[in-house]
Amino acid sequence: MIKNYFKIALRNLWRHRGFSFINIAGLSIGITAGFFIFMYVAFELSYDKLHSKADRIYRLVTDIKTPSETLNTGITSWAFAPNIKADLPEVESFVRISGGSFLVRRGNIKFQEERSMFADSAFFKVFDFKLLKGDPKTALTTPASIVFTESTAKKYFGNANPMGQTVLITGDAIPAKVTGIMKDFPENSQIKADMVISMTSLTQKFNKGIDDQWGNFGATTYLLLKPGTTQKALEAKLPAFLQNRDGEGMKKSQMLYTLFLEPLKTVYLYSKRGGQETGSISNVYIFGIVAIFILLIACINFINLTTARSVERAKEVGIRKVVGAERGQLAGQFIGESVVLCLIAFILTLIFSAMLLPMFNQLAGKTISAGIFSNWYYLTILFVTSVGIGLLAGIYPALVLSSFKPVMVLKGRFSGSNKGNVLRKTLVVAQFSISIALIIGTIVVYTQMDFMRNRDLGFSKDQMLVLNTNGDPAKDALKQAISLLPGVKSTASASSIPGGGNSGAYSEIENKKGDLQIANLDLYFVDYDYVDQFKIKMVAGRSFSRSFGTDTAQAMLINEAAVKLFGYSSPQQAIGRRFKQWGREGKIVGVMKDFHFRSLQEVIKPLTMRIELRNLDLITVKVSPKNLSSTLAQIESKWKVLVPNRPYNYYFLDEFFDRQYRSEQRFGKLFFNFAVLAIFISCLGLLGLASYSTLQRTREIGIRKVLGASVPGIVNLLSVDFLKLVIASFFIAMPLAWYFMHKWLQDFAYRIDISWWVFVLAGILAIMVAIATISFQAIKAAMSNPVKSLRSE
Repeated sequence: MIKNYFKIALRNLWRHRGFSFINIAGLSIGITAGFFIFMYVAFELSYDKLHSKADRIYRLVTDIKTPSETLNTGITSWAFAPNIKADLPEVESFVRISGGSFLVRRGNIKFQEERSMFADSAFFKVFDFKLLKGDPKTALTTPASIVFTESTAKKYFGNANPMGQTVLITGDAIPAKVTGIMKDFPENSQIKADMVISMTSLTQKFNKGIDDQWGNFGATTYLLLKPGTTQKALEAKLPAFLQNRDGEGMKKSQMLYTLFLEPLKTVYLYSKRGGQETGSISNVYIFGIVAIFILLIACINFINLTTARSVERAKEVGIRKVVGAERGQLAGQFIGESVVLCLIAFILTLIFSAMLLPMFNQLAGKTISAGIFSNWYYLTILFVTSVGIGLLAGIYPALVLSSFKPVMVLKGRFSGSNKGNVLRKTLVVAQFSISIALIIGTIVVYTQMDFMRNRDLGFSKDQMLVLNTNGDPAKDALKQAISLLPGVKSTASASSIPGGGNSGAYSEIENKKGDLQIANLDLYFVDYDYVDQFKIKMVAGRSFSRSFGTDTAQAMLINEAAVKLFGYSSPQQAIGRRFKQWGREGKIVGVMKDFHFRSLQEVIKPLTMRIELRNLDLITVKVSPKNLSSTLAQIESKWKVLVPNRPYNYYFLDEFFDRQYRSEQRFGKLFFNFAVLAIFISCLGLLGLASYSTLQRTREIGIRKVLGASVPGIVNLLSVDFLKLVIASFFIAMPLAWYFMHKWLQDFAYRIDISWWVFVLAGILAIMVAIATISFQAIKAAMSNPVKSLRSE
């Protein structure tokens, strides 16, 4: 019996090849897209869950309250973790992590390892990062110990055994011993590095006494709690711990600390305090909804096309019932056909997925999966999903078809029911409501990305080359030599560039009342040329000038955000006000117009600038676009002569700044591609319905043509009903799309308003797509020979 059902199903699919192709194509494309989104969502949700103790690992974070503001940071003081471990028995262990950039040399091999980090000795105890060589208990205990990742070790040692070998680190060529080789950090870990240096290297060599500096923040701290300890129980003890350990220090500095715990598993997607790598739970939700929408559209296609063909299969049902077939058998036959169709779609999905996975990984910006056959769990999910869609999408058509009464059918009195027509129209409306909502979402995402790319940032970043000397003694000579090159327009030196991070500085600035108000302010150290080179506008006072000898020690620039923070109603009022900052005292000499020195996802914060010629590691070079390759070669030549011990590398500021929006750009590309797929699947369904509707009205079209109906008139007749459904879909999709995209935009500090033209454009695009889909069949039917149409019946 099952064999017979299977044979009949294949024959039926082959006889109606056109409709079968549309169904299979829609399902396979829908399942492929849904499968890719499922892998992406599962990957994002898997971050930091690879550790066996993940349920007991928490990130320690700090709120710092000053008289001016409250800073919500993801870092802690260096002194917090060791003293918490000593005072609170609930803590089993701790790990502090601090990222950095290190020059590493072995003979003639030299690299500036930008992804380096210090870590405490319990690193391999708390986290399950696999150590291939070395003892996890001792690998990071002694100063100047290094653990390389497997791929990094090959850069320096090839196939030789690195264990116990020595490399030179920093510009001072400090010997460091290789004490371990670890497997490369997994992609789904927010903690990543190419080499790990023992924390004792920092606390005992590079910055002695830092463990006792309660006001020195810079460590990312993770606590491993003892079994049975809850987050709330430990958090309740932290205020008393801080008061006991540093109560007087907080009172003296007027900086009040509050500590919180963030579960490790939630940091990547849920934390708003930043991190080495961050994701967005909102984006995960959006993609999850898009996946459901795509699969729903594919199911709607199947139901619509199957029920639309119900009249054609009515006689088959009638004959089967007359010869003794029961309703359950008929329903089983039609559900079986649905499952067979979905299994064919499943096979095609495997082929599509294998072919498109590398492209999808590139689009996502990370290796979501090395191959679809590398994880049998995913394949099982894909198979179950395919069969599930076949069962769910086939139940309603099977019940409808198996309910036909044989007497009426065989006497020719059966015709499609109004209920069936209403259902199909309802499903088409649902389908295009989803598609139009995705069109609106795509337009909003693109417009927001375009807004971020083209917004006036308040400074010049074009044709700006950045060199990081990492404090090399020859940096001043290098800057001078570069400034004399013919293709160089200007040079400047600084500790920071817009988008490149900056230092937070304990500051006292005179406010409107005349009091020194404490605040933790962003600080750039710059030279005299920095403000002019970046074309940062001054709204009050003056910029730094060599004409004023005291500028090197007693002058400060602030931005408009800082003016507001200290209560001044105009920038001019801040000129001449006193400041104290990191051992320097002086006066504010100028106010800069606010510029975006961070991402557009953050509001412009108060910023200070000071001349500090000793701490300027970055050289910014404004180059001419003419003969650029020659200019770059000349700069490289100067570097190799003056800074021979460091590898030459550079980047352009505009590209570097734009990297801040890389995750949003990837989201936009993914959203656009999946939206296009959803719209395409909807069009396949509409094409199938239009084809079948045209086929059902063949005789009517012939009669109308004989009576003088024109081709445009017939096209209009066949199209107008579908266009009414598309228009109804637009009015349903519009408020839903506005709500969800408005919520998405709230993650951006600077964002577009969703204008009326977005909805008008989406509606026009939807109608154009629908007309293009329907008109092919409509024009073909309208231009057919009416004699053949009338003979067909």
